[in-house]
Amino acid sequence: MQIPFTPLVLLLWAVVAQALLAAGLLWAAPANRLPNRFLALLMLSLALWLLDGFFRVANVYGQNPEWYFVPIYYSFAFGPLLYFYVRSLINHNFRFTRGHLVHFGPVLVQAGLYWWLRLQPYATRLWFWQQVHRPVTYRLEFVGTWISLAVYLLLSLQLLRRYRHWLTDNFSEVSRLRLQWLRVLLVAVGVVSLQWLLEVVLREFFGLYYEYDYSTELLGVMLFLIGIVGLRQADMRAVRFEPEAPEPALPAPPEPAAAPAAVPSGQPRPDTPAANEALAPALNEAALHRIRQALEEEQLYLNPTLTLAELAAHTGLAPRLISATVNQGFGQSFNDVVNGLRVAEVKRRLAAPDAQRFTLLGIALESGFNSKTTFNRIFKQFTGVAPREWR
Repeated sequence: MQIPFTPLVLLLWAVVAQALLAAGLLWAAPANRLPNRFLALLMLSLALWLLDGFFRVANVYGQNPEWYFVPIYYSFAFGPLLYFYVRSLINHNFRFTRGHLVHFGPVLVQAGLYWWLRLQPYATRLWFWQQVHRPVTYRLEFVGTWISLAVYLLLSLQLLRRYRHWLTDNFSEVSRLRLQWLRVLLVAVGVVSLQWLLEVVLREFFGLYYEYDYSTELLGVMLFLIGIVGLRQADMRAVRFEPEAPEPALPAPPEPAAAPAAVPSGQPRPDTPAANEALAPALNEAALHRIRQALEEEQLYLNPTLTLAELAAHTGLAPRLISATVNQGFGQSFNDVVNGLRVAEVKRRLAAPDAQRFTLLGIALESGFNSKTTFNRIFKQFTGVAPREWR
């Protein structure tokens, strides 16, 4: 068998080989064990999809028709694997249960079909391709994969957005936990989905197969990036984000219409903002005092990895109470409150007579920051100028 070593053939071969290697490393990695295994399975399923593209551009099918249906497609698993990777990465307590298997029902049917075809003689596979696959199951598979990926992509983006909001209320150092690369990856998956949508339109309405097929190259680039950044992901064992499902509101029983009651002079009406503020839960002054004492007097902000859970353990207050009290009493997130104290500590140390004896990085590390990059970014965020300019 002769394979033309064109740039595209070499690129696809390199990407598939890199995906297999990275998937093996992710599967064996000790940190982020469950999410890394979801990511490894995603890389393997993408690699098998790209392997079909490699066989096509390398003319493997043309030289040996027996290789038809050799790559087993698991494309219906793309979306669920991506979603469960995000879900398990941001919650160390997440466990995959039997109930979650329903998400992988379509891919089990898909894999079963391809495994059955692989065991059939070539004549049966050729008949299936001509009479069933190209006119029916190919369309169902391609369009179904696109719909599945789009749905799970939206769920993953929504979950990641809620996680990033929750992160600032629970961690004082978020630079390695923000998962900015994951957001970029999800946007890249969105670009691939748009390309697939274009291919669906061209094939279904114009009968053009493989005319503007760039999804193989886009998937190759995305798979290469997954292998690199997935292995470099920080240890997420301290993160336990569990999104709360909103409770459904029960319909209120109808009440007879009544004339509005008279409101005494000087009192807010029940439907005004002033009345809504009056109905807001009262600030727990004792909890606020204890939090201020722990942060400002006991200087817990000097702990560079301080979390809301650690503050709760130190003060004996419930994490929910601390979160609500910080947001209401300080008017800021937990992350902003702690980093504001660290910036104030840096400014205090810089104003000391012997400040010139110390480096900026040394002062930053003693003030609760754990890296130069984080210190520069947060100091400029709070003061509007870089640390060297302030000094």
